[in-house]
Amino acid sequence: MKKWLASFALAALIPVGSPDLSRGLEFTADRVTHTDRGFHYTRIFYHDGMWRLEHNERGPVSVTIVRADRNEVWHLLPATHHYKTVSYHRDYALHLATTLDNETSREMIGVQDLDGHPTVLYEVMTTSPAGFRESYYQWIATDINFPLKLAKKNGDWMVQYRHVKLGPVSEVFFQLPHHYVPLDGTQ
Repeated sequence: MKKWLASFALAALIPVGSPDLSRGLEFTADRVTHTDRGFHYTRIFYHDGMWRLEHNERGPVSVTIVRADRNEVWHLLPATHHYKTVSYHRDYALHLATTLDNETSREMIGVQDLDGHPTVLYEVMTTSPAGFRESYYQWIATDINFPLKLAKKNGDWMVQYRHVKLGPVSEVFFQLPHHYVPLDGTQ
């Protein structure tokens, strides 16, 4: 009976039919990424398929504005008021979906509070088009239906969103500043 009640309570927390978070979503958050090169900290502003990344690394502050709608990415160097334009590639995409690309299985591991949000922890298996299998852990916040953390099971890679604030974000964050000039003078 207790198992049934626990399952029922958990099912009530999990939204049925996850919406597509990439459309109409607006939020700000801090993102922590861990790779073999260490930890990287970024402030994110996201508005309906456009996002701004303010990188908090040693050295000069840099900003990346991703405009998937224009198929462009602008790398801003605020110290010199220069920018570099490159083509958008899916490597710039944020991990905001509640399902993973090429997902083959998903198993609920448990529940956990993460950054003040109740989450459900899943173990997720994916298979690449080349046939390589990967295992991940994914924490989805049930109160805001947002993937707060994604980590490779082997510990090689992790991304976590902290201090997520859903709500309107001005489009000004996603415009190229007028006083910036191209880095190489040809753009």
